[in-house]
Amino acid sequence: MYDLIIIGGGVTGLGAAVYAARFNLKTLILAKRKGGLIQDTHLVENYPGIKRMSGLEMVQKFEEHVKDYEVEYLEDAVVKAKIKGEKDKCTYLVKTENGKEYESKTLLFATGTKRKKLDIPGEKEFTNKGVSYCATCDAPLFKNKVVGVVGGSDSAAKEALLLAEYAREVYIIYRGEKIRAEPINLKRVEQNRKIKVITNTNVTEVKGETMLKKAIFDKKYNGKKELELEGLFIEIGHIVESEIAKTLNVKVNEKNEIIIDTDSKTNVKGVYAAGDVTNREFKQAITGVAEGVIAAFSAYTYIKSGECPY
Repeated sequence: MYDLIIIGGGVTGLGAAVYAARFNLKTLILAKRKGGLIQDTHLVENYPGIKRMSGLEMVQKFEEHVKDYEVEYLEDAVVKAKIKGEKDKCTYLVKTENGKEYESKTLLFATGTKRKKLDIPGEKEFTNKGVSYCATCDAPLFKNKVVGVVGGSDSAAKEALLLAEYAREVYIIYRGEKIRAEPINLKRVEQNRKIKVITNTNVTEVKGETMLKKAIFDKKYNGKKELELEGLFIEIGHIVESEIAKTLNVKVNEKNEIIIDTDSKTNVKGVYAAGDVTNREFKQAITGVAEGVIAAFSAYTYIKSGECPY
């Protein structure tokens, strides 16, 4: 029996684990992918105390910190969570992809998000053959090539800036009027001669032979509805991973984000949530870590309250 099972292995879950261990809670982290999505981030420049560091380096530092404590950390995806039974409503059962079951007094959902896909013809066929979802992973493969980035967020701008370090030309293709990057990154995009921005345009299909050759648009750009590309990076947002929490009758909003209060509590006793999976408007590594830490403290006070006779 664990005091706390943390579902999710990104910095939110890892930060929560450090504090849970310091509160002397027997803690288990179960992660579909150790490190979470932040490890794919090229540079993290907005975490206080760290001027500049890759997402992978940051995750490694968090993992090293967790290893200082008696925390179990397994790469095994959770597929089901439920209350143990009618007579024991204070214990949760968690089942994983590998068929293992674990019991816990409390749960923390730090499951984050997964990347959205365009769902257009050719996208699936050319994934890893020119279509990619991670510039940090694949940018070096496109040295001196022409590539595109679909999206208009700050993440899309940062992907384009990283790709510009390798590629000959980079196109940002966005359906809106103007890309929505943070001012510092917008300025960097505007000053980078390799980057061109195409607005009010959707990619409707990708084509090629054995590898990607071109993207098809819904309107003309420079007189044509197609653009020759050797790489296309999709950065159009994320989908929250809240499905398992919903099976416990945890409340979510219209975006399927888990609704939490200031103590990272959900509407279900003993169940907490933190990070990108929640309904917080401002989602950053530092805010997710803070919410995870608060959740660990909330779990600690709940267990010590004696509300449930474990």
